[in-house]
Amino acid sequence: MAYDLVAIGNPVYDIIHTPHISTKGRVLSGCSTNAYLAATKLGMKNVAIIGCIGKDFYNRFIDDLKKYGISSPKVKISKETGGFKLIYDMSGNRTLEVLGIAGKITKKDIPDDCLNTRYILLGPILQEIDFDLVSFLKETTNSKVFLDPQGLVRKISPDKQIVYQSERENVKKIVSMVDFIKPNEHESVVITGTSDPFVSAKMLVEWGTPVAIVTLAEKGSVVCNREEIVRIPAYKTSAIDPTGAGDVYAGTFIFEYAKTENVFSSCLFASAAASIMVEHSGPDFPMSEEEVRQRLMLLSPKYQ
Repeated sequence: MAYDLVAIGNPVYDIIHTPHISTKGRVLSGCSTNAYLAATKLGMKNVAIIGCIGKDFYNRFIDDLKKYGISSPKVKISKETGGFKLIYDMSGNRTLEVLGIAGKITKKDIPDDCLNTRYILLGPILQEIDFDLVSFLKETTNSKVFLDPQGLVRKISPDKQIVYQSERENVKKIVSMVDFIKPNEHESVVITGTSDPFVSAKMLVEWGTPVAIVTLAEKGSVVCNREEIVRIPAYKTSAIDPTGAGDVYAGTFIFEYAKTENVFSSCLFASAAASIMVEHSGPDFPMSEEEVRQRLMLLSPKYQ
């Protein structure tokens, strides 16, 4: 079977506190997981997820996915389940405390059938994906590869807090092998060393990726390819939990790009979709193509 999308990255179970909500215990999250859920909720059919999860949450993870009509995820058992305690202040700044660390994902963990896919989403949350895995995927597949680099630039401090550091030369090599990269504003500063998202996006394209997208929360996003650079607006809404917005952006961008192969309209679509995610908390966010397109029409009528 050929896949439309294979999402690679460890699922996590997080505790989230924002000025508006607090989760009751740990809830399913993670870049690959949220992107995967968003794409499937929009109707993308042949989708797979690959990652590591501990025995402590394995059965719950299987049950959680069954609620969304998803069975047989391609996960392996690790010593523990990854996760963070995320605390947001009134300004939207957040701290991350590590609750658990799942295992690394290697080429041995990629089933042969998953190498036959149109798109691969790389969504590491904490160093579980490395250069060797990205190189293997580029050598053995014809897939377009979309990278959310958040987990490449996270390190653990002695007090189990997340700090952001970038081994720039290693990251540059990875950037040169992917077709799309989407850091958020803070991650782009860590990776490129500049706080100007336009300059940062241009640098990432200069490093070899055809498309760079820098997301800017309520300020929208900046997208750059080898011809032009464009500011994408955000859909105006009231956010209660920004966790996972960038993940949903990634999954819904791929959903739309698979249809249109238009980078800029796909970014607008993803921006509209991300606005739905921030109005909710956890994996039960509603997501329909009809609602996204209604918001897209208000965001940018010319793409309708």
